[in-house]
Amino acid sequence: MEDAFIRHVELLGYEKRFFPSQHYVYMFLVKWNDLSEKLVYRRFTEIYEFHKALKEMFPIESGDINMENRIIPHLPAPKWFDGQRSTQNRQGTLAEYCYTLINLPHKISRCLHVVNFFKVRPDDMNPVTDSQNRKPEVFLLPTDAKKNSTDITGPIVLQTYRAIADYEKSSTSDMALKAGDMVDVVEKSESGWWFCQLKNKRGWVPAAYLEPMDGPDESEEQEPNYAGKMW
Repeated sequence: MEDAFIRHVELLGYEKRFFPSQHYVYMFLVKWNDLSEKLVYRRFTEIYEFHKALKEMFPIESGDINMENRIIPHLPAPKWFDGQRSTQNRQGTLAEYCYTLINLPHKISRCLHVVNFFKVRPDDMNPVTDSQNRKPEVFLLPTDAKKNSTDITGPIVLQTYRAIADYEKSSTSDMALKAGDMVDVVEKSESGWWFCQLKNKRGWVPAAYLEPMDGPDESEEQEPNYAGKMW
């Protein structure tokens, strides 16, 4: 059986979360060699620690011996306080970092350190939350503006869909549904599976089980409200 490896990592944007305290996580769509696609969330401090360990594993390719031999991309260190502005501005660098990383020689791009970092974790599927706190705000990077992080959207109002029938999950990455459940759609895959969230649960659901709510475009017509938002 062929070992798992990553074909592509795409930065989708980031989430502003409010539990256990306000913080930011980047959203990555990870495409694997078995053609599966998984959504994972990582804080920048985690990404930077991963990067430092990778450099230690490959000192020649990191340029530690001779800078001319460096092929592992650079990544800026986290700021003392990572707010929304730094989270947003870092997206272009992070998207380019992931692209370069996955296209490095296989001994690096397919090593266990890389594979394990991007594997789905339990909190990717079911993030720790508190029903009394605000829902995460999602900021998506437009498809046609991947290289221009200044084009980041305001907080996205995720589209809400209704389950038209019960769905029993068939794998750990799926999410079970009951007819009438209202879910927010985070990511729509061309495979016909959508990544949804329902309260504190997240997972993939067949799109055929979902129907849009009446007037799904109304929220898209409204101007975003930035009152009180800290940039």
